[in-house]
Amino acid sequence: MNREAGRLLRSALHRRRREFLRIAGWSFVQAVPALLSGWVIARAVDDGFLAGRPGQGAAWLGVLAVAVLVGAWGTRHTALGLASVVEPFRDELVTLVTTGTLHRSARHGEPADTGSVARLTEHVEIAREAYGAVIMFVQTFLITAVSVVLGLAALDPALLLLVLPPLLLGLGVFLSALRAMAARQRAVVVADERLAETMSAAAGGLRDVVACGAEERVEARTGERIDASVRAARALARLTALRTAALGISGWVPLLLILAGTPWLVRGGVSAGAILGAVAYVSQGLQPALQDFVRGLAGSGLWLAVSLARIAEAARTPPEEDKQRADVAPRKREAGPEQETRRPSVELCGVTFGYAGSAEPVIRDLDLRLDPGHHLAVVGPSGAGKSTLAALVAGLLVPLRGQVLLGGDPVRAPVACAPAALAGRRVLIPQEAYVFDGTLRENLAYLSPDAPAAELDRAVESVGAGPLAERPGGYDAPLDPQELSAGGRQLLALARAYLPPAQLVLLDEATCHLDPAAEAVAEQAFARRPGTLIVIAHRISSALRADVVLVLDGPQTRLGTHEELMASSALYRDLVGHWEATARPPAPAPAAASPAGPAPATPQTPAPEAAPQPAPAPTSAYAYAVQPHRARRTHRTTE
Repeated sequence: MNREAGRLLRSALHRRRREFLRIAGWSFVQAVPALLSGWVIARAVDDGFLAGRPGQGAAWLGVLAVAVLVGAWGTRHTALGLASVVEPFRDELVTLVTTGTLHRSARHGEPADTGSVARLTEHVEIAREAYGAVIMFVQTFLITAVSVVLGLAALDPALLLLVLPPLLLGLGVFLSALRAMAARQRAVVVADERLAETMSAAAGGLRDVVACGAEERVEARTGERIDASVRAARALARLTALRTAALGISGWVPLLLILAGTPWLVRGGVSAGAILGAVAYVSQGLQPALQDFVRGLAGSGLWLAVSLARIAEAARTPPEEDKQRADVAPRKREAGPEQETRRPSVELCGVTFGYAGSAEPVIRDLDLRLDPGHHLAVVGPSGAGKSTLAALVAGLLVPLRGQVLLGGDPVRAPVACAPAALAGRRVLIPQEAYVFDGTLRENLAYLSPDAPAAELDRAVESVGAGPLAERPGGYDAPLDPQELSAGGRQLLALARAYLPPAQLVLLDEATCHLDPAAEAVAEQAFARRPGTLIVIAHRISSALRADVVLVLDGPQTRLGTHEELMASSALYRDLVGHWEATARPPAPAPAAASPAGPAPATPQTPAPEAAPQPAPAPTSAYAYAVQPHRARRTHRTTE
């Protein structure tokens, strides 16, 4: 038991001294049968049955029956008094758990971790039951042992020579191993909790795991947790052999010594009734109390120590820190020029997908071609099929009709479907970022295990996660996902996806927890990389940074530049309206076509809904959001 758990236990004992004294008093009443059993049996045998007075022997046995009834009465009052000690202790533990959770949530600025609260509540209930059991076992054993020693001394002091040495030896063996058993019991609990956390994190991030082709790595990590849990359980099981040895030495050796030493005892003047009384003291009083004591401490006692330690750790609140949120104004580093590389295109040919055969398809007969280097934004109302489209392009869903091609090959082709091969061709970052327990380096280099520190630095700075990476204390510092904000987790996932040279990057609202400035930094970082970028837009500003925009409205689709869609799509104008209702950027100056630049996207959509309508000149804020990106794209096209 660690220091904090011991402090909790001592504090509880100190505050309820009166209740414990009352329970101890009733425990002495409960121990009356243990105190009188051997002595009464000796009197019944020596003074009654062996002396030819069976009536007197029966009378002594009647006294023993009355003592048993008195002991039962004491047991009832002891159990009733136990509630006055256990229930207040439980209430104190619940207060510690809830207070610690609220403090951490307030200081971290995040919602309460309900999963941790549930686990700690389970520990509170375990501690409550174990606390009551330990009190009963320990108190009953101590009073019973004292009663047996007094009874044996009353029969004949020579009997103590056969009972006390093995009793003390066995207790010493058990108590010396108790600390190691507590440590191994805690290792079992911690291993089980880590396994549960790993399984929960993997289940919650299955889409991200499959999208990244990381099934084998997650399977290996989960297997390590399972193996650790098995090793901890086996280590505890090996140590419990000492418990059996202690029971044998303390409980059975005294009985064997009494029986084997009977001739010596008789020669020393010990009567037959005294020997039978000693056997009764050991077999009916000491052995049951000793078994309950050893099993109680090795079971309930260990659980009490471990549960109190976990509760004490949860109740400890960290010192006040100046928490800098990772999703507010991250630093931006100017990126150097990057070599433009032609990559295979993304192509959807007559793709139709629905979640049920009888339901209206979410996507119907969609034709789309994105040439290397294109930056596509997908917009539409909630439920229009944006995330479904991302899953289809990533190969997570299979279309009912049509085909999805990546680099000219079907994305679900056997060669592409191998996890490592598919992860090297495309990366999907969903809205809920997957961050696991481990070091910061392990999280960032998840898809590029051999990435040097310089590459990590470049990825972190490029997506604007510099301050977040500095906060844990370096790449090899442990990272607790629960201490990160939703925006912080998204920044780590973005930096992780930036490292491998994937031909296609899909951001499925992967920046929704970032502020607009941080979102712009991250999206522009991916746009500068070679390859194709598809952004499921959370804000209309993402569409302004894209080369081409796809508007989804159920099975209806429309593809074009921002200017074209503002003129031809009423839905797109509605989506833009809440952000900049009347602004429209000026048409960019025509640039000379170049074979080296990306070819225009080829939309295959119905005719425009209406003729182009004139619009006022753009505001300065609107122009600022669009022009730097347009200038960069024009430069790339004309190189």
